[in-house]
Amino acid sequence: MKIVITSILVDDQAKAQAFYHHVLGFQPKHDIAMGKHRWLTFTSPNDPNGVELLLEPDAHPASKTYKAALKADGIPATSFGVRDVQAEYTRLCAAGVQFTQPPTDMGPVTVAVFDDTCGNLIQIAQRH
Repeated sequence: MKIVITSILVDDQAKAQAFYHHVLGFQPKHDIAMGKHRWLTFTSPNDPNGVELLLEPDAHPASKTYKAALKADGIPATSFGVRDVQAEYTRLCAAGVQFTQPPTDMGPVTVAVFDDTCGNLIQIAQRH
C-alpha cells in the first residue's frame, strides 16, 4: 500500500489553484470538472508521477469548523518538505506569502509556517 493522493480543504479552488501553482510552484496534474467543483490535483515538479495533492472544496459543513479550529490554534493542515527552509522562506516572502512562524530550529528539522490564503496554515520543513 502507498499514498497516491492527499487532500487539503480549500475555500476557493480557483484561488487555491493560482496560489499552489504560481506561488508555491506545484505542477498541475488533473483538472476535471465535477459539477460545481473540480477534481484539481498537483504534483511536485521534482516528482510528476508522485503523490498528488488534491485541492478539495471545503463544501462539507464540518470542514469549515475543522479548518477554523486548526488555524485558530496555529496548527498546520499539512507539511511540505523542502531542501532549504531559509531559501524557501525568503522566496515565498518575496512573493508576498504571509508567514505565521519564521524558520525555527526544532532539533532534527527546521520549520516555518505560512497562510495559504485558502483557509489553511501550511508548514514547510527541512530535515537535518
